[in-house]
Amino acid sequence: MNKGVEESSNYPGVSILSMSGGDGHNSYATNSLLQRRVLSETKPILVKNTKEMMKNLDFPKRIKLADLGCSSGLNTFVVMSEIVNTINVLCQERNQSPPEIECCLNDLPGNDFNTTFKFISFFNDKLTSKTPRFVSGVPGSFYSRLFPRKSLHFVHSNYSLHYLSKVPDRLEKNKMNVYITGSSPPGEHKAYLNQFQTDFTIFLRMRSEEMVSNGRMVLTLIGRKTLDDPLYRDCCHWLTLLSDSLCDLVSEGLVSASKVSSFKVPFYDPNGDEVKELVRNEGSFMVNDLETHLFDLGLSNEDYGSQSDRAKAGEKEANCIRAVTETMLVAHFGDAINIDTLFEKYAHHVSLHASCKNKTSVSLVVSLIRK
Repeated sequence: MNKGVEESSNYPGVSILSMSGGDGHNSYATNSLLQRRVLSETKPILVKNTKEMMKNLDFPKRIKLADLGCSSGLNTFVVMSEIVNTINVLCQERNQSPPEIECCLNDLPGNDFNTTFKFISFFNDKLTSKTPRFVSGVPGSFYSRLFPRKSLHFVHSNYSLHYLSKVPDRLEKNKMNVYITGSSPPGEHKAYLNQFQTDFTIFLRMRSEEMVSNGRMVLTLIGRKTLDDPLYRDCCHWLTLLSDSLCDLVSEGLVSASKVSSFKVPFYDPNGDEVKELVRNEGSFMVNDLETHLFDLGLSNEDYGSQSDRAKAGEKEANCIRAVTETMLVAHFGDAINIDTLFEKYAHHVSLHASCKNKTSVSLVVSLIRK
């Protein structure tokens, strides 16, 4: 644990990537229903790989699970209960003694673990068996070693690995866009891709040291459809909308253009081919499953009969994005920005694109087997 905290200091950018803590109106715990919906979509792969892991390891007596990027709130226990219950049911079906299970919840040291552990009673209530299980928090960056060698059997990560260890170096000037857009210089995509390649390779290498042979990982991250133009992001891409909202504040004299231009989000949305290539090149894992699911905050799936309905939906989406970006925004802008005003602008832009069907973003779900 200490080693993970110490090594995370080598990645100064990661300290700003903690989600909004607590359980208030603007917290991640309150505004992470999207992530929970994604978990329900990935359940079949999670269950399938849990069963295969148990069979291939010949039903070990002790199992160590890790949720990397657990954040704060209920969602991490939704995952852990699903894995533990799958193991228990399989053991009953095969007339095997259930194993002792260790559940390790990882996130950055600044994560609100206190709020997370308030939900441990939910975890206990969801379990279908009284199998011995032990829950612990593991603070540190998953771009560093977190666990002893060959100790992990199953790793899960949901909506975390699209965040980079830092903003890429030597980005060209891109006006007031916080991320890649169709008007970005060609080198900008290359810079973000290079940083993702570096970070994801380190992630795989660290996990390869920590995992047993035939252990499993199920990873879900925001990606993009395979397109000929790697710069293209649609008008309702969540970071495009954030850029538009910041530009509104600049035009109203509420924040300086130079301050906005210097703000970049350490994020990359890979396509499936990029992920598969990195797994192949690193060499420690095999791809077992790779699926894509529409990334959709919910607005394009509903018909809104009035402007008021669209406004409410826009506010809901703005709250979701605020929960995952407020820490970054405050770290960069400080008192120079009014966060409430910014996300009022964001909600307005969302409502303008409520009927957008041209979704270029997807959730990539990949399961890996440790060789």
